[in-house]
Amino acid sequence: MPRIVAIEFSTASKLYDFDAGNLDLAPGDKVVVETDRGLGIGTVLQGPTERTEGVPENLATIRRKATPDDMATQERNRQLEKSAFDFCLKRIMERGMQMKLVRVEYQFDSSKAVFYFTADGRVDFRDLVKDLAHTFHTRIEMRQIGVRDESKMIGGIGICGRELCCCSFLREFQPVSVKMAKEQNLALNPSKISGQCGRLLCCLDYEYETYCCLRKNFPKCGKRVRTPTAAGVIDKINILTGNITLRLDDNKQITIRRDEILSDSAADALPAPPAAVLQPEARREQRERRPQQRQPSSTPHQKDEKRQEAKAAVSAAPPAVEAGGDEAQDGQKKQEGRRRNRHRKHGHRRKQGDKPDTTTPTPNTPGA
Repeated sequence: MPRIVAIEFSTASKLYDFDAGNLDLAPGDKVVVETDRGLGIGTVLQGPTERTEGVPENLATIRRKATPDDMATQERNRQLEKSAFDFCLKRIMERGMQMKLVRVEYQFDSSKAVFYFTADGRVDFRDLVKDLAHTFHTRIEMRQIGVRDESKMIGGIGICGRELCCCSFLREFQPVSVKMAKEQNLALNPSKISGQCGRLLCCLDYEYETYCCLRKNFPKCGKRVRTPTAAGVIDKINILTGNITLRLDDNKQITIRRDEILSDSAADALPAPPAAVLQPEARREQRERRPQQRQPSSTPHQKDEKRQEAKAAVSAAPPAVEAGGDEAQDGQKKQEGRRRNRHRKHGHRRKQGDKPDTTTPTPNTPGA
C-alpha cells in the first residue's frame, strides 16, 4: 500500500501527490522530486497517508530529503533568476516589445529557465530568445500567463488591508460573476468590486451561497406587504441584520423585522391605496396603464360626403352586361385572337398572307 504525501512547489500553488516510499517525512520538510520539467525542490504539506482508493497512476517517488547542498543550489538559482529578469527586462525595453515580464523561474538543475510574461496579444519574441540563450547558455521557454496568475506570482495587499487571497491560500481560481455582487447588495462600482488584477474580487464567491440561502426567508423587494401597524412596499433588505425597510403609501420609510410581516395571503389581499394619497409618479403610472380611448375616425359630416361620393361613382360606372349568347361568343373569339397574336410582342410581326397554324401535329403522325 503506497504512502502518499502532498507537496507544493510555491506558496498557495497546486498540490501534487508523491510516493514517500520508506522516508520518514513530516509537514514542512524539503524534498527533492522528479517532475515533468526535471528535478525540483518542494515542501511537504501533508504527512504520509496510506490510501486504497483514488491512487493516481504512474505515481512518482520522492528521491530524497533536501540536503544543505541542495538548499545552496536553490539559492544560487534564485540569484540567477534575478540577473536573468534584469537582463530580459532591459532587452524588452530596447526592442520596444509590447509585453510585461512577470517572473523568471530556473529549474533545480539549471537545465531550463522559464520566463513568464503578460501581453494583450501575440508577441514575436524569437530574437529575444536568441539573446537570452546566447547570454545564459541554457534552454529558454517563454510562457504567456493571465492577469490573475500575474497577481498570484507578484502578490500585494488588497482593499481589505490583507494579503491577496490568490498568493496566500487560494490554490485555484473560481469563476466570479456580477450576479454575486448583486445578490450581496454591493455597489456595482468597478473600483470597489475589482481586485489588483482588474478582475472581480475572488472573495465575492465566499459568501454567495450563504446570501442565497438566507434570502429565501425574505420577501422580494418591490412586493407589497402588511404589518399589524402599517402597510407598504419593501424598499431594502439587510440579509445579515434581518431588517427590512418598508416604504409606506405616504412615502415615509420605516424599519421592521421579518417576523412582523403577516402571511403572504394577507399581504396579497391588501386593497390598493386611494388615489388621494398616490404620489405624482404613481398617478402617472396609472394613467399610462389605462387603455387609450379610441378616437373617431371621421365626423358625421365627413361620413355623409363619403356616401355621396360613393353613390356618384356607382351611377357613373357603365352597366354590367351578362356574358351570354353572341356576346359570349365574341368574347371567346377575342380571347383566341389574343392567343394567336402572342408572337407579335417585342415588335415582331407576321408576314402578310401567312395564316396562323392552328393544327398541332401528334407524335404518331408520319412526317410530323
